[in-house]
Parts: sequence; structure tokens; C-alpha cells
Amino acid sequence: MKSMINLLTNLLIAYVLLIVLMYAMQRILLFHPDKQTEAPQAYGLTDFDETFITTADGFKLQIWYRAANAGFPTIAYFHGNAHNISGRAGIYAALASKGFGVAALSYRGYGKSEGSPSEQGLYADAHAVMSFLKEKNITPDRAALYGESLGTGVAVQMATEYPVSMLILQAPYISVEDRASELYSFVPVKLMIKDKFRSIDKIKNVKAPLVIFHGERDNVIPVKHGRTIFEAASEPKQAFFLPNTNHNDFDSGLISAHVLDFAKKHNLIR
Repeated sequence: MKSMINLLTNLLIAYVLLIVLMYAMQRILLFHPDKQTEAPQAYGLTDFDETFITTADGFKLQIWYRAANAGFPTIAYFHGNAHNISGRAGIYAALASKGFGVAALSYRGYGKSEGSPSEQGLYADAHAVMSFLKEKNITPDRAALYGESLGTGVAVQMATEYPVSMLILQAPYISVEDRASELYSFVPVKLMIKDKFRSIDKIKNVKAPLVIFHGERDNVIPVKHGRTIFEAASEPKQAFFLPNTNHNDFDSGLISAHVLDFAKKHNLIR
């Protein structure tokens, strides 16, 4: 009996230590920044400029910017949780080739941007991008938001705050809190998590036309998350659930063509 009590005590201690460790490391588990990046021209983006903006809380952020063709909206792009701005050069180029302007951000702690990432920090970064567009005389109704993976939470939040022309979500999640609960069901995630990104609670408040892209084979953010977000969203909306696509193998040419068609359908190109 004593040995059983000792075993259970040791298991309990190990479990508590695991919870403490995961709580302390949760932002390391969520955010995977890469500092290594060069100028946009090194990635084939010959008509993009690299510039830096400053957030309200004083951090300098890296942006790659390309002005829109006449009549086209400018897309503020919020990337996923790994790598940095340079890993998305293909989709920036594809969107630019259709005529869209692009303002692509490296979050705080990513690429050449200062600081360390957090949910509120990323929202502050996104606000700085919107201020940057305002300085370029791009009003919210001529701006669109593109969120990829983790960035979908950032884009949804901004779409509740600004009357943008269009919201594009690639592999969206219900919330980071819910996805973490699925992955780590053996710990009380909802009592521990700092950065929740609860898009499911916000998407109904988005008035902009919404288009969603999600791969049916996505094993990072299961497609059921995208379907749930789509069902909860208000009209107008459209979704593309791609049967042969995983989390990181979207066809940039296909995505940009659908975005162009969606923009034309909703009279966003003037």
C-alpha cells in the first residue's frame, strides 16, 4: 500500500511539474520566429520595398510593401507562427501579379522586427500596419486583410475594428485555445493559456466580405476549424476547402486567382 501511495505521489509531482513547465514554455510552443531574412529582392520581389514602422508601444517592425495598381485594394498580410516574412514571398508575388497592393508584416520578434511575440503584441503590430496604410492614403475601405494560420486570428481581430473591404483567411482556427486543448488534452489548457486568439467569438462581428481557404488534408489546423468559422460568419462569404492540400502546400497562383475573382464579384476593384 505504501509503495502504491509513493508511486501515485511521484506521478502527481511529475504531472504538476509538467504543467508548470508547459505554462512557462507556452509561447515557445506557439511562436517559432526566424530572424534570418534579406531584402525582398533576394526572394524575387523586385517591385517591393522594405521599410520599418514603429508600434504604439515602441517596437520597430519590418514591412515589405508594394503599391496597388490603379483601382485595386491593398492587402495587409499577417503570416503564420513560424519562419518570417520571407517564407511567404510566393503568395506576395502572386497577389501583386494580379494588381493588388501588399503590405506584409514580420511580427515583433520575427525577421528584422524588434520585441517578443504575444497575442496583444501581434494586435499592436497589426494596428501599426493599419496606421502605415493610412499614411499611404489607403483608407480601410480600400484595404483588405489576409491572415494565414496563426495570422488568421490577427486578421479577424482587425476586421472587427476596421471597415475593410475584404477578409481572406487561409487555414483559420476556432481559437488557439481550442486547438491547444485538442493537442494537449492531458493538461488543463484553458486554465493555463495566455494567448487565446478566439476568432470563433469574433467572426460574427465581421462585416467585410469573407473568403476562406483550407486544405482537407491539413494536419496542423484540421479543416473542421475552417468549416466552423465559415458557418459562424455572416454573409457575404465564400469558402474553398481544397481536397489535396495540407497546411503548407497551398498553390499561390490558385489562391490569388480566387482572391481576384472574389474581389471582382464584390466590386472591390474600381
